[in-house]
Amino acid sequence: MFEQLTQLVKQYGGDAVVNNAAVPNEHNEAVINETSSSIFSGLQKIASEGGVEQLAGLFNGNASIDNSNPVVKQISQQLSGSLGEKYGLSSSDASGVASSMIPQILSSLVNKAKDPNDGSFQISDIINSISGNSGQASSIMDTISKYGMQFGLDQNGDGKVDLEDAIAVTKSKGGISGLFGKLFGK
Repeated sequence: MFEQLTQLVKQYGGDAVVNNAAVPNEHNEAVINETSSSIFSGLQKIASEGGVEQLAGLFNGNASIDNSNPVVKQISQQLSGSLGEKYGLSSSDASGVASSMIPQILSSLVNKAKDPNDGSFQISDIINSISGNSGQASSIMDTISKYGMQFGLDQNGDGKVDLEDAIAVTKSKGGISGLFGKLFGK
């Protein structure tokens, strides 16, 4: 997933990085890579700190993906700090790069993940990449249970979302990616 994310960052890095006089040309590629790393590690950090609801809101498309979004804010602040520390960008220049790129990249990532005709990103791959351990996977399942009724996941009509419903969705929708697709509107 990291390579695909880096390609997405390169796609949006033209104006914010390459054509930006505040970013020295010799640092362009490093700033692009730092942006990819910050997004990936930022999503991992949010997941590990219990921000599963924020991530679910981001990926289901119900939250605006702009600089007011808590996920965007956290990743932008992380990137901004790194750019200042590692590449000597002023606070305002680093913030400008981050606030111009992060919303665009996350919005594109979410749109690609939700598009059934675009296989470059899958919700399940993103969740697996950022969660990495069973404790976080358990948190994701808790969130599915909590919000599952809203997303129509009560497959057997018993008034609760549980493992039986998850099994039914995975069978009817083509595996675990179908479950996440159902949850996140794909």
